[in-house]
Amino acid sequence: MPTPIEEPPRRRRRPALSCVACRRRKIKCDRASPCARCISTNTRCTYRACSSDTDAVRTYSSRDSDGPIAPSPRTSPSPAHLAVNRDGSPVGYGYYSSAPVALRPGYSDETSRDKTLNPSRPRETASDFNDLWWRVQRLEELSASSPVRGLGETGRHILTRQAGLRDSEITLKKTRLLRWSDWMGTAPEFQHVYKCFEAARTGGEGTSFQNEETKALLAEVDDLYEKCKRIAKALKVNRPSRCLSSPKPSLEPPPRMIADTMIALYFQSFEPVHRILHQPSFQAEYQTFWAHPESITTGQRLKILLVIGIGSSLRDDAGPDSDLRRGVQQWIYTAQAWLSGPLEKDRLDVHGLQIHCLTTLARQIFSVGGDLVWMSIGSLINSAMQIGLHRDPKHLPSMSLLEAEVRRRLWYTILEFLVQSSLDSALPPRISSDDFDTEPPSNNNDDEIDESTTALQPHPRWAYTRTAMQLLLIDSLPSRLRLVQLLSGLHSELAYPDVLKLSSEILSACQACAKFTNENRQTAITTFQRNMCDQLVRRFLIALHCPFASEARKNPLFHYSQKVALDTALSLISPEPDEYFSRLLATGGGMYREGFRCAIATITLQLLVQAQAQREDGTFQSSTRQLDVLKQAVNDITTLSWERIRQGETNIKGPMFLGIVLAVANSPDGSASCEAAMAKSARDSLTLCHQILEARARAVPLVSPFDTSLTSSSLDGEPNSFGLDFNLEFFFPNSGDW
Repeated sequence: MPTPIEEPPRRRRRPALSCVACRRRKIKCDRASPCARCISTNTRCTYRACSSDTDAVRTYSSRDSDGPIAPSPRTSPSPAHLAVNRDGSPVGYGYYSSAPVALRPGYSDETSRDKTLNPSRPRETASDFNDLWWRVQRLEELSASSPVRGLGETGRHILTRQAGLRDSEITLKKTRLLRWSDWMGTAPEFQHVYKCFEAARTGGEGTSFQNEETKALLAEVDDLYEKCKRIAKALKVNRPSRCLSSPKPSLEPPPRMIADTMIALYFQSFEPVHRILHQPSFQAEYQTFWAHPESITTGQRLKILLVIGIGSSLRDDAGPDSDLRRGVQQWIYTAQAWLSGPLEKDRLDVHGLQIHCLTTLARQIFSVGGDLVWMSIGSLINSAMQIGLHRDPKHLPSMSLLEAEVRRRLWYTILEFLVQSSLDSALPPRISSDDFDTEPPSNNNDDEIDESTTALQPHPRWAYTRTAMQLLLIDSLPSRLRLVQLLSGLHSELAYPDVLKLSSEILSACQACAKFTNENRQTAITTFQRNMCDQLVRRFLIALHCPFASEARKNPLFHYSQKVALDTALSLISPEPDEYFSRLLATGGGMYREGFRCAIATITLQLLVQAQAQREDGTFQSSTRQLDVLKQAVNDITTLSWERIRQGETNIKGPMFLGIVLAVANSPDGSASCEAAMAKSARDSLTLCHQILEARARAVPLVSPFDTSLTSSSLDGEPNSFGLDFNLEFFFPNSGDW
């Protein structure tokens, strides 16, 4: 057979203008150097100088951009071996330009030509590895300076870095871990404020405050501060924990008419949000209390007195040092001592848990160790699980519908106290959604259930009943429980995508609450209930966003957190107008005060940040609308701080801090030139605080803080002291300083 004739290789009749990669994939090339296709796919873009398949090529990466190429000192490739642009100029490395860049380490021009002309040589593998390593290094350098990199940092890492701590370090405040409001106070914008505090405590000696006028003001501030502290100590000596006026505290109620009013206020305001009692059952006990007081047990008496005391927080017009207020504080201490005493059967049942819940609520309303309830709630939830409240009644032995509903309501009230105290203390809740299966209570009024009820028809969820507000809180409980677990868990990592997801869930819960209350304004729902439900859910947003909000001034991708935190803070200090809720904000501690403290930190920080930003861009004097809004918010907070002192608060650092912040924000340059204004604001704030404390001191007989003849320690072991062989100060250390 004749030998087949081999056809010569086909040659292109015109030069190729597309890059090699686009020709191989048969897609359109824009013929740039490098082309857009290679940039989008991170492919090495190569152009051939002529049509011959054997001609040399020069490849370059769309990711390399370090500078001009340096020709090899040993070789000078001829123009025929150079890749060219469409205009005939030599190609190079670059993102959007054909300008050549420097050769990578270990990747010479000679190596590039050897790779192309001899693709089968062994040195190709090592060269490719070096090239890949160099490109990865370049990508890491580029990503390190990108704002997107900050999205991978967790809130805990941001706070520890901001406080100057390493990841494994912690810091304490008066032997306790920092709360979220304390962490927010570590922002560098507060340094001017803290410097003024330090100077005030030393009269300006040894500080940067060297102006004689300023030093005179600081000396006056120091004197006023010491006077306020002396009066505050004298006022606190009259507290039951410092001075028990009788070895056996009085458990006598106020007159019947006053007691009836206080109980009605409790069931109108607090009970619809925190379901603790079944009102018809309680009213039966209350009637017996007045008709046959000898038949009432100690537990029943404490329950009735606590309800009267909680209701009195909204109508006690006699002042924080009145006989009724001191009596209520004594009832709280007695109830806590009763719960902490030797365990009896009547204290480990539903009635005992009701007293424990009422005591926890009263402690926070009257600031009786309100910031330490996380410890007590640990005991409360353990007791609740001991008697099976974490299991739904359908899994337990047969019981009445009334008892089953009371157990469900009480369990979710305890969980609400738990997540609130965990948020306030920045400590873990010690329970997860896998630890209980109790179903939410039915949407029914109390008068629809009694001991004889055998069937229950719940109202629709959109209908208002005395349990509807608790059900709204239960809807958001899984999100809030997961939030505090991630915030305070030792090994949890709360990255920004998780923050955005949880924030969306919390905001949806707030919107659902607002929608429900607006649709039921014609029912028995009150403004107090609306404000309470909104605050208990919304305040979680500040702790969730505060680490990232503080980074927004450096990383604009966190601007959303800054906005949410500020909007939440403004909402917390400006609730819907209501006389009772305003009084609660002026007297409350625990979860009612900690939300207020977080709002203070958020608003003052944003005021200082905004003022500094406008100084830098030259709009401090011309564009004042946003600054005026923030300054007015700080003025409103200052007014509320003074009212808190009138209602029993003894700490005067709050108004002083706010006055100094306003002085810094009002300064055109925000530097040392505002030192005199800072000192003057501190003096004016302390002057008013001193006047308020003096007015309170004149209203009550004061015991010297150095008189220990009537302190609680002198009662240890007394025969009529309820068998308390410990100091009550252990449960209620002074928590007035914040």
